[in-house]
Amino acid sequence: MPEPFSFADANASLDEAEIVLYGVPYDRTASFRAGARLGPNAIREASWNFETYLMDHGRSLADVRVCDLGNTDEYGPVKDMVEGVRRISHDLVKRGKVPIVLGGEHSIAPASVMGFDDDIGVLGIDAHLDFRDEYLGERFSHACSARRIADHVGVDDVVYMGVRSFSAEEAEDLERLGLTYVSAFDIHEKGPDRAVERALKAVDQEKIYLTIDLDGVDPAYAPAVGNPEPFGLTPLHVKSIIDALGPRLVGMDLNEVAPGWDHGQTALLAARLVREAIVAIGSRK
Repeated sequence: MPEPFSFADANASLDEAEIVLYGVPYDRTASFRAGARLGPNAIREASWNFETYLMDHGRSLADVRVCDLGNTDEYGPVKDMVEGVRRISHDLVKRGKVPIVLGGEHSIAPASVMGFDDDIGVLGIDAHLDFRDEYLGERFSHACSARRIADHVGVDDVVYMGVRSFSAEEAEDLERLGLTYVSAFDIHEKGPDRAVERALKAVDQEKIYLTIDLDGVDPAYAPAVGNPEPFGLTPLHVKSIIDALGPRLVGMDLNEVAPGWDHGQTALLAARLVREAIVAIGSRK
C-alpha cells in the first residue's frame, strides 16, 4: 500500500484521469449515529482488499484512469461544506472529469450535484426519502438531500430507489410536488432492472448522477451507517443498478459509512461498489 489513504488502483494524475475521487469527512448534521466523517478513509483502506481484475466484468481497474485527490478540509458550518464541495465538483466537471465523492453523511450529495448544470437526472439509493424542507433547523441536513437536489435540477429529475421510510410531512410534499420514488418492497418484488427502467423514464435525462446512501442496503449487509433501516436492498441489487447506469453516469457519491459501528464489512461493501462504478463508467469507452 504506497499511501495509507489513497484508493487502491487510483494510478493516474489529475490531468490524465477520467474519474476523480475525493473524500468529504463531514457528519455535523448526524441525527442518530455519528462517525461518517471517518468513512472516506475507511473505504480507501478497504479498497486494498480486492484484486485489480474484476472477474465478472472481465476487466482490470488498471485499464481505467482514476485519480484520488484525498480529502477536503474538515469543514465547520454546513454552508462552508456545501460551497466547498460544490466548487470542487464544478471544477472537476468543467475539466471533463467524472467525480466520485466519498462521504461523509448524505448532506454532501446536494453540494456535489450543485457543481453540475441542471440538465442531469439524479437517481438515489436510500432507505429514506430525504425530502424534508428542513430538519432540526438545517435545510442542508442529511435528511433533506433529495429536497435540496430537487431545488437544483427540478423535482421531475430526481428519483430515489430502495425507499422504505418517510415522515407524514414528506408524504404530503411528495404528493403535492410530484416526486417519484421506488420502494424497497417494489425492488424485492420486481427486481432492480424494473426500478432502473422506471427511474430513467421518470427523469428523462441522458446524463445521470447517482447518489448512494449505504443505508439503502439492508443493515444485515451494511450495519455501520448513520440511520439503519430494516427490509433494505441486497448488495447485488445495488451492483445491478450501478452496472445498468454506468454508461450514463457523469458523477456519483457514496456516503453514510460510519465505520465505528461494525467490524469493517460496510466499508468493504462501499469500496467494492465504488470499484463497480469505476469499471462501469470506464467500460463505456
